[in-house]
Amino acid sequence: MKLLLTSGGVSNQSIRDALVDMLGKPIAESTALCIPTAMYGMLPATAVTTWRQIAGQTSTPMVELGWKSVGMLELTALPSIDEANWVPLVRETDALLVCGGDVLYLHHWMRESGLADLFPSLGETVYVGLSAGSMVMAPHVGEEFVGWKPAAGGDSALGMVGFSIFPHLDNPMCPENTMAEAEKWAARVPVPGYAVDDETAVTVVDGAVEVVSEGLWKLFERSVV
Repeated sequence: MKLLLTSGGVSNQSIRDALVDMLGKPIAESTALCIPTAMYGMLPATAVTTWRQIAGQTSTPMVELGWKSVGMLELTALPSIDEANWVPLVRETDALLVCGGDVLYLHHWMRESGLADLFPSLGETVYVGLSAGSMVMAPHVGEEFVGWKPAAGGDSALGMVGFSIFPHLDNPMCPENTMAEAEKWAARVPVPGYAVDDETAVTVVDGAVEVVSEGLWKLFERSVV
């Protein structure tokens, strides 16, 4: 897949331009599926915030970008549905819009649903992550971001990229997400880490990693363990 890993959605023109470039056509000619599952791992008011994300009524633009069509893919439902009823839909969709919430809860259901197994075959699909939806692509998320706890413990995620992401840098709504805390986080994760604010995205296309930003970000280099 082509990855557009954001902290705050498609929040500025630079990130939007990167999305259009990855799609290879205008957003208005592209189809999308919204994946809200990560929201259910967070409390309180999960139902309300999930609906707002799906309805495009948030400050983190994803659904409301002017897509040709937008559907919803709920990962917790997929194990009870025949694959023939959803796998073709995923394969033919231009973009997956993966919402924020609890990253390890999202990781669990990406595995449990079988969606993660499809990722290597979705060569032309654009994966648009928002916060946890971006973090889940990393090998590790860091102990700071462990909320919902998997049965096996730990902070491991999909490992589809070789770096981790510290989102919402210096966001007033996340007062603990400072650069000083990002430095502590980066010292503990065993891979390079990007600290990014809500005006920044990390793109991965054919293995090439680039930063698209109208804001603040920092790469913490280290050797992969």
